[in-house]
Amino acid sequence: EVQLVESGGGLVQAGGSLRLSCAASGFTFDDYAIGWFRQAPGKEREGVSCISSSDGSTVYADSVKGRFTISSDNAKNTVYLQMNSLKPEDTAVYYCATVSKKYSDYVPRAPYEYDYWGQGTQVTVSS
Repeated sequence: EVQLVESGGGLVQAGGSLRLSCAASGFTFDDYAIGWFRQAPGKEREGVSCISSSDGSTVYADSVKGRFTISSDNAKNTVYLQMNSLKPEDTAVYYCATVSKKYSDYVPRAPYEYDYWGQGTQVTVSS
């Protein structure tokens, strides 16, 4: 059974940092892409950053480029999202997700491309 467990969310002031973790189990971690997504109240879920665990290729939403960094520790089956220079508009529930098929030379980034989801972790950035 595929399981994804997020942690690391919390309340932080604008300009601060948080590191989210996504611990994965139940599948061959090295073969599949993992992504971070977020959903703010009243808004659609959006892609934040995604990584190919096989070759480390990454993609980022324009709104977080230069501030967020995604990384993968394959030995720990864990993906991280380092979030710096946080803004109030980053406030959302953050989810990690993975796919059910292998991709070559492509990192999926849209929520509909992902099949398995964690429960989410709340990130609140105060102004």
